[in-house]
Amino acid sequence: MDASTQPPAPRRKDEASDLRTAPIVELALRLGALALLIYVAVTLVQPFIAVAIWSIVIAVALSPAYERLAHLLGGRRRLAAALMTIAFLLVIIGPATWLALGLIDSLRVISGEFDLAALTPPAPPPAIKAWPLIGVPIYQFWDLASTNLGGALAKVAPYLKPLGTILLGVAADAGTGMIKFFAAIFVAGFLFAPAPGLVDAVRTFARRLLSERGEEFVALAGATIRAVSRGVIGVSVLQALLAGIGLVVAGVPSASLITSAVLILGIIQIGPSVVLVPLVIWSWFSMETAAALVFTVYMIPVNLMDNVLRPLVMGRGLQTPMLVILVGVIGGTLAYGITGLFLGPIVLAVIWELTATWIKEQEAAEAP
Repeated sequence: MDASTQPPAPRRKDEASDLRTAPIVELALRLGALALLIYVAVTLVQPFIAVAIWSIVIAVALSPAYERLAHLLGGRRRLAAALMTIAFLLVIIGPATWLALGLIDSLRVISGEFDLAALTPPAPPPAIKAWPLIGVPIYQFWDLASTNLGGALAKVAPYLKPLGTILLGVAADAGTGMIKFFAAIFVAGFLFAPAPGLVDAVRTFARRLLSERGEEFVALAGATIRAVSRGVIGVSVLQALLAGIGLVVAGVPSASLITSAVLILGIIQIGPSVVLVPLVIWSWFSMETAAALVFTVYMIPVNLMDNVLRPLVMGRGLQTPMLVILVGVIGGTLAYGITGLFLGPIVLAVIWELTATWIKEQEAAEAP
């Protein structure tokens, strides 16, 4: 028999196994390389994620005002973007600068005139002893503070150390958040002019993912951002206004400065507690007991009102149930900080709509 007509020798089992394994190994290598590239890319972009999210939020929230301004300027979108950015920066930087200068001046006065003896509280009322369980310890500590404030502070100093660490961390986070917020305003200024093209690109991408409802979910995300922004800015302004009224009526020094601090801290989601809680404590050392009590009763609801009003305001104008928005705001803030304030409700709103659509389609398919 001719050698050319002989049948090929059968492959060994190990060769056949290698041929089957080779594509799997190649696919694993490709996936590993892709995962490595994604990890490196995320690591490089991670420091800018918060600024990017804030800039998108600012651009979407101010887009109606920007479009009106661009129309008034005859369609000059770049000029409108520059004016919008400058105006927004002035609105934020003005009170922030005033706050910083006022704090520096206050610290200078405190360092020059601080006298521990002047802060001695009045003697405690004897009726406090009759309070069950806590009356005697409170009376003893208050009595010690009224005669020897330094000794009283030394007694509670070990318990105040963790509080000081927390306050320093809050101050550092507030400074970092303010810097990121200013950077986001600049970035948002560059997003106004090309916004139509960017929105079209996002809609195209959404249609590729969800051909039937992609554009609807893009509109839902924009509406959610605007609703959350109204809740943050609107409630912060109302909270600062009520706090300012209370400060002026109570005759608190530098009331306008403290009001500006409440407004800024509310907008950047640090919260006014950093200012109002120490102020309430100060009132018990500097005011009459009745005045301090009225001031405390007024300021505590003002300090907490954003936790109640903000979810209610953000739920208006959306078809998504308010409970979903509330869970998104709280859960997003706890999980991702200030950026989660917007990401949480957006993600939950989209998931809610997807789930509702899926249930309706299933019911329609099962209907006779």
